[in-house]
Amino acid sequence: MSSRETILQRLRNRTGGELTVPECDFSVLQRPDWSTAERVDRFERMIESVHGEVHRCTDDNWMNRLAEILATRGARNLLVAKTHEISQSLRNAGRNDLPELLIYDEPVHSWKGHLFNEVDASITSTRGGIAETGSLILWPTVDEPRLMSLVPPVHIAILKASELYTTFHEAMKAQNWSAGMPTNALLISGPSKTADIEQTLAYGVHGPKELIVLVIE
Repeated sequence: MSSRETILQRLRNRTGGELTVPECDFSVLQRPDWSTAERVDRFERMIESVHGEVHRCTDDNWMNRLAEILATRGARNLLVAKTHEISQSLRNAGRNDLPELLIYDEPVHSWKGHLFNEVDASITSTRGGIAETGSLILWPTVDEPRLMSLVPPVHIAILKASELYTTFHEAMKAQNWSAGMPTNALLISGPSKTADIEQTLAYGVHGPKELIVLVIE
């Protein structure tokens, strides 16, 4: 009998019953039950440590803060979704202190040059945030394609304080990610960065030069 046949025979003759899968233990991922205020504070510290920017707003004044942010950067236009409520609110506001609103309503191949070279800023919603790491959660959709957050020099994200989770595990569990996910999910922690050149960290190389988060408290 060959060595291979000997090993296979031993496996066939093994005793001890079927192997059982051990129970999953996620206790190592558990954190203190932070309050919403504590989560916002931690999120702000973490994301600002990697050159992100946080502005605390309310439902009543976030649009004023947005106008100020865009004005200080000299933005000529702002890319918005076609049907999302954020876009609808901006389009219905009739404000003259906002730049031109560009609607993302056509396939990228038909206006790629304009998107990559002429759009100054974009605004998107978020699916929530992670306080522990200072990260935003985005699930791109047909209405809000991922290029909205990956291409324009300035990416502005709206984050509701009530949708800020302590950890990534808590976010996945609370939102029931196991029931189904999109083909692409984004975790964004600050503007784009790379250390490819001489291992020196540089920001704003392969994507947005600025990430600005409006936290709606």
